[in-house]
Amino acid sequence: MCPGANPKEGGGFVRRDYELGFILNPEVNEEQTRAILERVEQVVANHDGQIVRINQWGRRRLGYPIEHHRDGFYVFIDMILTPETVIELDRTLKVSEEVLRHLIKRRDPKTVQKEREARAAAAAAAAAPTTAPAAPEAEAGAEDEMAVPTGDFPAGQEGEIPSGLSAEEIEDVPPAIEDEESVEA
Repeated sequence: MCPGANPKEGGGFVRRDYELGFILNPEVNEEQTRAILERVEQVVANHDGQIVRINQWGRRRLGYPIEHHRDGFYVFIDMILTPETVIELDRTLKVSEEVLRHLIKRRDPKTVQKEREARAAAAAAAAAPTTAPAAPEAEAGAEDEMAVPTGDFPAGQEGEIPSGLSAEEIEDVPPAIEDEESVEA
């Protein structure tokens, strides 16, 4: 069995989320940049991959000179690929003279899942009508039962919320105990 193959899916390769970051020669013009991006898109498409997002940072100062260049054109691409595609993409970028440096990194699945949920929530919010009927009033009543006081309370008084705690942890926090000496003072 090949490395990266998933026996649960009949030995086929698993598609995973990757991020490709590369720095182009600063002397590369807009047309050449588009040609490089098209080459990357072609490799991804030929291997049944998917480009999720392309983020062009533009020309930035490098941390140190690379091939006598002080600046570079930064591009980051989020993709869904197989390990086989990663190898082909790496080979393609290595032979390109316009690419000063590149790195293909597997993205954290937890981060990717959070991003997908946020995008889905944003899409649902955009698709939802702006005027809502009486349903929000019923939801507001349910939220009041579980509401945690957030007003300004003097330190040490009941209702104070310790910072950095979640709603579940707040229930487990014992009430503040004050010394008689500090109360009298």
